[in-house]
Amino acid sequence: MRVAVDILDGGLAHVTLRRGEAGNAIDLEMARGLLDAARTCERESVRAVLLTGEGRSFCVGGDLREFSALSGEALEKHLIAVTDALHDALRTFAAIDAPMVAAVQGAVAGAGIGLAVAADVTLAAENASFTAAYTGIGYSPDAGVSWFLPRLVGPKRALDLLLTNRRIAAAEAAAMGLVSRVAAPDQLAAEARQTAEALRRGPTTAFGATRRLVAAGLTADLGGHLDREARALATTAASDAGREGVTAFLGKRPPDFTRISARP
Repeated sequence: MRVAVDILDGGLAHVTLRRGEAGNAIDLEMARGLLDAARTCERESVRAVLLTGEGRSFCVGGDLREFSALSGEALEKHLIAVTDALHDALRTFAAIDAPMVAAVQGAVAGAGIGLAVAADVTLAAENASFTAAYTGIGYSPDAGVSWFLPRLVGPKRALDLLLTNRRIAAAEAAAMGLVSRVAAPDQLAAEARQTAEALRRGPTTAFGATRRLVAAGLTADLGGHLDREARALATTAASDAGREGVTAFLGKRPPDFTRISARP
């Protein structure tokens, strides 16, 4: 099994890439495993998702050994099958309310960057390094990399990374906004789990509304976006989580969102 998904107590989904011996390179089986994992998270209405990769590297991108065994029309059909599954997984993770935390270490390349930055909070170990890699082998980007990078680091920096394939360390990735923060390698797993647990205890429906507002706001006009904010605020305020949050605040106690279903 290339991808494991464990639904832990309280609704935290731990999704693990399990090809550590191959740098968690994405082949067709892994792409389909990610889609199955995303659909499991959707079906189970989880409260938060933690994405990790086994071994020394988070994900080195596509499985070039698998791809190199094919050519011509067969290769095109195969890559379409891989990207269809991978992209459907990204769409599914983006559509659910549960926020995602990614913990990345070692080499993060190609589609691995797409998986890393698709998370709402991305923690990188100090030993992590990032390289787009696509054009270095004559490929163009997938996994949302050409969509995410310009929005995170700006078009000039995105093109620098995509065209030159220069490798950047975790500190530079954090400075340019590619990742949220950097952790010591021996603290990465614990810090990522702590972050995911904190989100698991939060107001899931409000998180979902916030994620959608931020995504929509990147391309929306101000007037239309203000209308969307107003509608989302009214909906979340009237929800069970909204009522619990205000009641807890006025009662000077911590809110308990975990007793409220993650389903809207």
